[in-house]
Amino acid sequence: MAGAPTVRSATREDLLLLKDFEQGIITAERPYDHTLKPDPISYYDIGELIDSDDAEVAVVELDGEIVASGYAHKQRSKHYIQHEWHAFLGFMFVRPEYRGRGLNKVLIDHLTGWAKANGLSEIRLTVYSTNEPAIRAYEKAGFAPYITEMRLNLDE
Repeated sequence: MAGAPTVRSATREDLLLLKDFEQGIITAERPYDHTLKPDPISYYDIGELIDSDDAEVAVVELDGEIVASGYAHKQRSKHYIQHEWHAFLGFMFVRPEYRGRGLNKVLIDHLTGWAKANGLSEIRLTVYSTNEPAIRAYEKAGFAPYITEMRLNLDE
């Protein structure tokens, strides 16, 4: 039986595995976005985020094995929003064989704690509107839809 999950800040030593997680995210999101360039692509500079004072890259471990990741990054809010800064969540990944065990919530709780400790009172994230499993997971963690970004490609 697996032990309780633990969350810790990622280190540069985790980078190779985290880059694999990033590719897992890209693979999972390809069906939702035909505008992504062909592989190889990268969404994040994970090493830079690990090194940043304005970000927390976290990993979830089960029995010493990293099984999930995510980050919170301090970002400036739009000039017309009440709060000047917010935390933006990204790089949210749980290895497929560990999904459904509440690890996303454990990770979000850790990142929420980081945001609070850094004086940030709002957390935002983006998710593809047709990615229903991800939307359900975020709603279960307390997130609510806020705004819908729309697109029109004039070349299609």
